[in-house]
Amino acid sequence: MLFEFPNIDPIAFSVGPLAVRWYALAYIAGFLLGWRYCLYLAGLNKDVRPNKEDIDDYFPWAILGVILGGRFGYVLFYQSDLYMSDPLEIFKLWHGGMAFHGGVIGVVVSLLAYSYYKKINVFRLADMYSCAAPLGVFLGRITNFINGELFGRVTDMPWGIVFPRGGELPRHPSQIYESLMEGLLLFLILALLARKESIREHPGILSGVFLFGYGAFRSIGELFREPDDHIGFLWGGTSMGQLLSIPMMLAGLFLIVYAVRHERKT
Repeated sequence: MLFEFPNIDPIAFSVGPLAVRWYALAYIAGFLLGWRYCLYLAGLNKDVRPNKEDIDDYFPWAILGVILGGRFGYVLFYQSDLYMSDPLEIFKLWHGGMAFHGGVIGVVVSLLAYSYYKKINVFRLADMYSCAAPLGVFLGRITNFINGELFGRVTDMPWGIVFPRGGELPRHPSQIYESLMEGLLLFLILALLARKESIREHPGILSGVFLFGYGAFRSIGELFREPDDHIGFLWGGTSMGQLLSIPMMLAGLFLIVYAVRHERKT
């Protein structure tokens, strides 16, 4: 028994010539939900910056970091040859193409710049936004499924799906796997840790758990995901997503160890 692909229109609605896609709505919803959740986390640490005002002020910086980093990460990691031959294509965001690992780099840059400018603890701010990031990942992976893109490898499992652009054979719904691991599960893990004051007193632990957790879950998800046609498998049968996750996991482990060894300074 195979599951039929739910033929959902990638366009949520149209206003005249403007077509609003589910993917765009996922980004908007992810940003707004993440912002509200960060405000909640800021309220747990009263009289300690970053406060709610800092969360509001940093919010546009985070959006720029995600969009610019995600776009240029995709250009650099996945389609460098194409964009080198046609550089103007880089700025055509409506054609799609975002890389999560690039978005992380963009957010890190914006965190460092904002924290230096506002003279606040960069790890505290990073912890809050790290706890919120899986919300956007969850929604983004769901829209990947709606778009019928980034599908999985061929499978004989009973829940295999024949994707419109994936040939005639059933494939893993790897987008759903990743939404549950990188999104829902990682969010719950971070939410439980963030409730503990002993964890919050060591800025950097939550950021480290996010980096390591996402890298680990992404590496697992890549075992079921079909690699990009223009890249294929790389060294030792690994994918580009797995290779990019290695430095992410190492950075996460380093942050956790660093945070545990440095007591909170009042």
